[in-house]
Amino acid sequence: MNQTCNIVELFSGIGSQAKALKNLGYKVNTLGTCEWDLHAFIAYDAIHSSPELPETIARMGKAEILKKLESYTLSNNGKEKMEFKTLRSYSEESIRRIIAAIERNKNYVDVSSLTGDQMPEGVDILTYSFPCQDLSNVGAFHGYNKGIDKNSGSRSSLLWQVGRILQEMRDGGKALPRYLLMENVPTLLAERHKDNFKKWIEDLKGLGYISYYFQLNASNFGLPQNRPRLLMISVFIKDYDEKTIEKIKSFFDKKSSKDIVDEYASSRYYHKIDIKDLLRIDYNNAKYREEAKECTPNDTVSRREIWEENPQLVLKGNVVNPKYDVIRTITTKQDRNPNSGNLYFDSGIKGRGKFRYLTPRECFLFMGFTDKDFDNVIKNNPEIHKNIKLFPRDKLIRMAGNSIPVKLLEGIFYQIKLLDEVLEK
Repeated sequence: MNQTCNIVELFSGIGSQAKALKNLGYKVNTLGTCEWDLHAFIAYDAIHSSPELPETIARMGKAEILKKLESYTLSNNGKEKMEFKTLRSYSEESIRRIIAAIERNKNYVDVSSLTGDQMPEGVDILTYSFPCQDLSNVGAFHGYNKGIDKNSGSRSSLLWQVGRILQEMRDGGKALPRYLLMENVPTLLAERHKDNFKKWIEDLKGLGYISYYFQLNASNFGLPQNRPRLLMISVFIKDYDEKTIEKIKSFFDKKSSKDIVDEYASSRYYHKIDIKDLLRIDYNNAKYREEAKECTPNDTVSRREIWEENPQLVLKGNVVNPKYDVIRTITTKQDRNPNSGNLYFDSGIKGRGKFRYLTPRECFLFMGFTDKDFDNVIKNNPEIHKNIKLFPRDKLIRMAGNSIPVKLLEGIFYQIKLLDEVLEK
């Protein structure tokens, strides 16, 4: 791979994959994305393209935009299809953001409808972080227990759509991506799912890939968040001679998760980030104070229990608690028990508690994004309906919770970078 990296991101979310590759010094050329959650792909557009609308779309009328959007399967919660009549009720400004994000980032939107014929060639890395709700322990608690069973209709079973797309590419005579990168929860290795996962690896082998998976945690890559994940690199070896294939196997054979961590930690890309670096507790900054006030709960018995039963990251006096060097996993909600951690904060608002949750900005930062990234997302935040913003607080937190820690991805992409250096020699 040269300095430019051609990528396709399936289940692209807000673009942690592209962000990580850029942090490793690659010039990222996005050949395609695929995400149906309109909040996530608009945020992707703001972070990786621009928070401003292209002039051509800014001049479009609502009827023209709706006609363009009619063929797409969109979701406004990431779980189920959005009715088109709901979309018609959205403000003109908000649907402009939707069509701009689709077109500017080559978004295929619905992975179930994406065909191998539509896929571009010359892809260096294809990433797929398929939904985990039918795999995770939290999902199981809520009754999502179909796992990745083929044809089960579960969100997690969308994994098999990736295989279908690759097969269609091969059948159509198209060159397959040089690398695949999978990210999901370690529960894939559990008794309930391991046979399906093994079958997936066999399917990839049939397409010409050898695969290596590793259990990793974001906290080991310099990011102060406990977030265990399973990542798998698949290398397309059909175009290589036997000597090169042996080099690839030799590169990965006996490489442990600890090796992945140690090699990244000794690279120039690693730097350790402390909790205090990511908390925005300078309340002289009016923006941070307003964001903090928005995440302050009412003073009720159940909310007091949240303060008492979860990590107290910041104590009275605005003192960062030295007891913690990582926070709990960022999930899709913070106003819950348990949560990622809480901060002492006196909003001065009558009836409010004396603490707050992590703000949406802080959730983005703990996932490895920057203040600038977050500001770009909320810079143009139109109302979809009267008094309802496109990006309310809870939607922003959900997007962060559904994302992938950028530093964790840097660590696994670094292995691809090292392998390419071996192959170039």
